[in-house]
Amino acid sequence: MKKYSAFTLVVALALCAAQVSQAQVSKDAKEANKLAREGAEASKNQEWDKAIELLRKATALDRKYAPNLAGVYQQRGFAAATNQQFQDAMSDYSEAIKINQQDARIYEQRAAVEMKLNDTDKALADYSEAIKLKPNEIRYYLYRSYIYETKNDIKSSLADTARALKLDPNNQEAKSRKARLEARQAANAPLPPPPARSPKASPAAGRTP
Repeated sequence: MKKYSAFTLVVALALCAAQVSQAQVSKDAKEANKLAREGAEASKNQEWDKAIELLRKATALDRKYAPNLAGVYQQRGFAAATNQQFQDAMSDYSEAIKINQQDARIYEQRAAVEMKLNDTDKALADYSEAIKLKPNEIRYYLYRSYIYETKNDIKSSLADTARALKLDPNNQEAKSRKARLEARQAANAPLPPPPARSPKASPAAGRTP
């Protein structure tokens, strides 16, 4: 009888703990939802700092709001870039990428800022990440091709231009770049070797004075 009572008590305690845990999860979910709604409203009003703080708290309670937080960092980054506050924009885009590494658009936006800062190597890396995520997006190849061209990497620029033309054979920007790059390539081509010299004619024999 005592064993039965002890078992019943253990089961009751486990059920009670489960109910408490479920109640806490439900409470956290409601609080997270409330914070996320407030954060969305702040974002709508372009109150970026407030929106980020609210969504950071919401995400701590429920990870499903992480994309919302990344989105607000992205929006604040765009606003900073528009105001030519490029370092602030870089910081926000980097935070957005830490949270959401699957959004090609964030890499593209950060690459655009890196180009403003003349950091072409980082811009190349970000466009390459964007291409991995969206390999059929023609503009990423066009942007990367442009950067390669500015770095005088004709071979890589031509390769990306060819990929762009494969996606859209009638793309005028890609067609113009291809013609320009091929002309530069031809201009830089080494000169052909000179023709072989013809053998000297043997002196005329048996000349008579």
